[in-house]
Amino acid sequence: MSADRLADLSTAGVSIWLDDLDRGRLESGGLAALVDGSHVVGVTTNPSIFDKAITSGAKEYAAQVHDLAVRGVDIGEAIRALTTYDVRWACDVLAPVHARTGGVDGRVSIEVDPRLARATEATIAEAKALHWAVDRPNVLIKIPATVEGLPAITAVLAEGISVNVTLVFSVDRYRAVLDAWLAGLEQAAANGHDLATIESVASFFVSRVDTEVDKRLGPDSPLRGTAAIANARVAYQAFQEVVAGDRWKALEAAGAHVQRPLWASTGVKDPAYSDTRYVVDLVTSNVVNTMPEATLDACRDHAEVSGDTIVPEIASAHAALAALRDAGVDLDDVVEVLEQEGVEKFVDSWEQLLAAVQDALAAAAG
Repeated sequence: MSADRLADLSTAGVSIWLDDLDRGRLESGGLAALVDGSHVVGVTTNPSIFDKAITSGAKEYAAQVHDLAVRGVDIGEAIRALTTYDVRWACDVLAPVHARTGGVDGRVSIEVDPRLARATEATIAEAKALHWAVDRPNVLIKIPATVEGLPAITAVLAEGISVNVTLVFSVDRYRAVLDAWLAGLEQAAANGHDLATIESVASFFVSRVDTEVDKRLGPDSPLRGTAAIANARVAYQAFQEVVAGDRWKALEAAGAHVQRPLWASTGVKDPAYSDTRYVVDLVTSNVVNTMPEATLDACRDHAEVSGDTIVPEIASAHAALAALRDAGVDLDDVVEVLEQEGVEKFVDSWEQLLAAVQDALAAAAG
């Protein structure tokens, strides 16, 4: 292991993305500094991140809010203008990475309105609108992996638009996501799109699984903290199986890029656990890990990167999940609860953001 622990992580095959964005970070050059000095090659956002950014960064957003108020725009247009401005700027910061990696990294994600998570056609329309509004080749449109989101994923990819599939919690749903991705690329090829320009990741949420499972175990259970990493490792096995298949190989021969698993929700919620566990225990080739800055800092300081920590552990991951089931943990119910809570949390953050921006517009107009 070298003195540069983040470089070791990158060399091991993990693309390091930052799970955060705000205008202060853009204006100060903070994002550019992370790209230049900390091996950050992508950015993810979500409704909670924008809620925090815009409500706490009144100074940075004041001029644009004033202009929006003077124009008398409605709240929906205002939110889209504020968020796409930041994403467009971040895309420009990461454009050199996008060029250097042939479009694989240098990506910035923006999510469709979370209130549309159960509405297929509206999600497709919103994804197309966001893609048009950002107008950068390295943007990723985030679509939730709800049952209603699956056909939207296929339809948006078929339009030649790059997609970050978010809120994936179960291996079964992840398999459905992989199928939706393959179908989208097949349709994109039939529609005449250059598959080499279409990128996709599937955001598999990690720490929230431990949080929910640990609640269902006794405080002294030796199984605490075993669910999330095992679940993600088994998901990676599903990824391996799909990319070994003929369906993917035909698309790869046509120039397509693989849909990489992205480990999301990697900030540790329980202080009893190592603050780098959802990074160092999920290292292998062809993956992304998107980290809040606290996790990035922890990894820079003391992450122990020791090679592939997924593939050699897949058998033990299956055993860990079996042990949880034997202990009475209903893992199917766990992931169903987590998906519902994930959608609701993002809707709550979006509605808080709507209210805050509405107040700011009123104040600026008044």
